[in-house]
Amino acid sequence: MLKLALRRVAALIPTLLIIVTVSFAIIRLAPGGPFDEEQGVSPAVRANLDRLYGLDQPLPVQYLRYLRALAHGDFGPSLRQRDFTVSELIGRGLPLSATLGLCAIAVALMAGIPAGIAAASWRGPGADLAVAAIGALGVALPSFVIGPLLALVFGIHLRWLPVAGWQPGAPRYLVLPVLTLALPLAAALARLTRASLLEVLRAPFVRSARARGLGEARVVWHHALRPALLPVASYLGPAIAFLVTGSLVVEAVFGLPGTGRYLVQGAIDRDYPLVMGMIIVYGALTLLLNLCADLACGWLDPGTRRE
Repeated sequence: MLKLALRRVAALIPTLLIIVTVSFAIIRLAPGGPFDEEQGVSPAVRANLDRLYGLDQPLPVQYLRYLRALAHGDFGPSLRQRDFTVSELIGRGLPLSATLGLCAIAVALMAGIPAGIAAASWRGPGADLAVAAIGALGVALPSFVIGPLLALVFGIHLRWLPVAGWQPGAPRYLVLPVLTLALPLAAALARLTRASLLEVLRAPFVRSARARGLGEARVVWHHALRPALLPVASYLGPAIAFLVTGSLVVEAVFGLPGTGRYLVQGAIDRDYPLVMGMIIVYGALTLLLNLCADLACGWLDPGTRRE
């Protein structure tokens, strides 16, 4: 298991370097610049601004300078919000965004996997129809549709929860955003868990366990569940990427002051350091959570560790 973890960790650094390189090239080669919308700025002043932030240098020189600063943990200054550095802006929004994403993952796991196990254990026309309908609905509806629907029902009509904004120390502001992110993932996990568990329950070793007189609950929990969760753990990698990108939309829908607004506004303003900082943070989070999913697969499948 340790060797598997070390191999996965060693692969993170070149992957993150590729993300940084491709993102840097795309952002800098895109038309427009951070100071194009400045009104009444003379060419001399704009040239001084470019010189101040190093934008007058050739692109390879800018890239090497950025890597050198990044190696020291410096994301650089924001070109538009000049009273803050990129690290300060990320530090202001990242705790809320991380809380939102982790809570959504926890809710999806706690709701989707037990629902899939229950549907596979109590299989029948009713359970099959319910899981299929809920799963199809959850997968088909995007977050920018689920969010307003939840806000309309629980925020406006029932007045149980706030529909937008954020108040520190008030978890009720996170209930609707977390549900918006978690419901599609929970539906997909329920369908995947049910299908995988039904396939494992038809395996020869499960039939042998039943032939020894073991009860159905013991067969499911002690023999079939662990191999059945292997496809679920494999799916968590792309699912986590979905949550990371989906949180940008959810933060905008519910007016949360997370990091998503900085990424969107930075892209509009051509704030190169801010956009790069957000891409690196989101990329690193996605890679780390994918690492956790890979380690979970290795724990569930001894063959993966041997390979």
